[in-house]
Amino acid sequence: MQNKLYAAAAIIAAALFSASCGRTLKDGDYTLTILSTNDVHGTWFDSTYVGGGIRKSIFAINHYVDSVRKAEGAGNVLLVDAGDCLQGDNAAYYYNYVDTASTHLFSRIMEYMRYDAVAVGNHDIETGHPVYDRVSVELKKGGADFLAGNAIRNDGCGTYFPLYKMVSKAGLRIAVLGYTNANIKAWLNESLWSGMHFESVAALIQKDVDMVRAKEGPDVVVVTMHSACGQGDGTILESEALDCFNSVRGVDWLICGHDHIPYTEVRDSCALLNSGSHSRFLAHGKMHLSVKDGKIVSREFTTDLIPVKAECADTAMREAFRKDFLAVKQFTTREVGTLTKDVCTRDSYMGQSDYMNILHTLQMSADGVEVSIAAPLTFDGRVKAGKLIYHDLFTIYPFENQLYVVNMTGEEIRLMLEESYDRWIQSGSPQVLKIRNADNPRTGTRDWSFVRESFNFDSAAGINYQVYPLRPKGSRVEISSMADGAAFSGEKTYKVGMTSYRASGGGNLLAAAGIGPDQVDGRIVARLPELRNVLYDYLMKNGSLDPEAMAPALGKWSFEPAQVRERIKKDFDLVFANRALK
Repeated sequence: MQNKLYAAAAIIAAALFSASCGRTLKDGDYTLTILSTNDVHGTWFDSTYVGGGIRKSIFAINHYVDSVRKAEGAGNVLLVDAGDCLQGDNAAYYYNYVDTASTHLFSRIMEYMRYDAVAVGNHDIETGHPVYDRVSVELKKGGADFLAGNAIRNDGCGTYFPLYKMVSKAGLRIAVLGYTNANIKAWLNESLWSGMHFESVAALIQKDVDMVRAKEGPDVVVVTMHSACGQGDGTILESEALDCFNSVRGVDWLICGHDHIPYTEVRDSCALLNSGSHSRFLAHGKMHLSVKDGKIVSREFTTDLIPVKAECADTAMREAFRKDFLAVKQFTTREVGTLTKDVCTRDSYMGQSDYMNILHTLQMSADGVEVSIAAPLTFDGRVKAGKLIYHDLFTIYPFENQLYVVNMTGEEIRLMLEESYDRWIQSGSPQVLKIRNADNPRTGTRDWSFVRESFNFDSAAGINYQVYPLRPKGSRVEISSMADGAAFSGEKTYKVGMTSYRASGGGNLLAAAGIGPDQVDGRIVARLPELRNVLYDYLMKNGSLDPEAMAPALGKWSFEPAQVRERIKKDFDLVFANRALK
């Protein structure tokens, strides 16, 4: 939580950055309020679809937005979003792929809340052209343009999405520029973003800001970008917010996201807002301008993060979208099969697990797949034995990744696993799992957590192998045979099942195996349906998921020696000590 106040003096190049084009601001003081969200990931409804629970949601966000508008005056408040809106929840899936005839629920929510602009996120692009093209048109009609000035058309006709939008608030002309994540190519197959390519935001932003200022003469410039804060050193393509914050001139507000870490910062002439993710916070800022002789002579900024309470959901908004909630609930609570035993995704961090056996079985169900490489994609969830409903499939497989089959040599498989386990375990610490005790910016608490992202903790099936955490990287993984006992060879080429995210370079695990981005396309031998659909089809064919019956065909892997497994269990207990099993 931050609340900072800085007075700006000696505004750089005031003649360039003050209002132009024949328009002169009246002398006096102006106050503009900025509200922003990002990485909401479909948390629109305040009610869960089963169990009657409530959660933090966009409905609750709207309660706070309305409160601020009432206090400050609706005409003095700018509301923007920094992307990743169309993925992550049953409701997003339903309106992306099931009900494609209605105006998308997200578009209607943005219009209801009177958002001014929305940046395109990488997970928005992940939904595919039919979804985001439709939403882009709908958002514009509703008043909240979908912006991505670094998504460049391949035909040379400018940007695929608009670069900016002009808005009038608080007596000021405001230019809102938007950008998406520049690293999309590394995660998503080109079919999802055909007709365009993505350029570095840091490389474009100054030119774009200068152009918009010269053309439109705005009093205030706001940039909303779906890019993480990063280190500010220009080294991380997916995390360019601080790169831009450190270098760009003529920007008053920079709204960012992608990393799910709430953060604000104020400098003399610019402020940064990142609300985190999943409707947990609403980012809030104020800008006070003083105008003399028609020119802005000073700027002052305050920033804050407003914690969102689930119980504060806007009841009028809930009622307005009740029919949508009931439609999604009906779809996601329909029975699709059975599960023979409880499955807990957290078990995946201690070794071979029932949950990962399910994921590997799905990937190995494709014709010709000999080895599966997969990671736990739900950090901490449980599906209880018994009747399965479609909602449970989102716990088992929350993303819209496709199943790909990739040619890899045995040695490349081993190197990829070496890299994966190096993110997961360590040899030179009291802890074997690579965890740390630190402040958690997502929750505001201090606790034990993994140092690296668990969705990159890949394990393998179709082979038998052991992992020796206490050895140095490069010598930890020993593959003894194929699952059926046949010989495994480092020189032989195997057909490997993995997600489209991984096959597109996500997590850089393929690169660690020596397979660069320019080599991947030539390795892909099959592009198959989305894995949640594979899971659904499996249930329609077999009627149930039985992890124990699946296990024999998958092979075995374990952490060795036995005393290491005991230490890992202690580390595991540290991470999950304060987490109730849902």
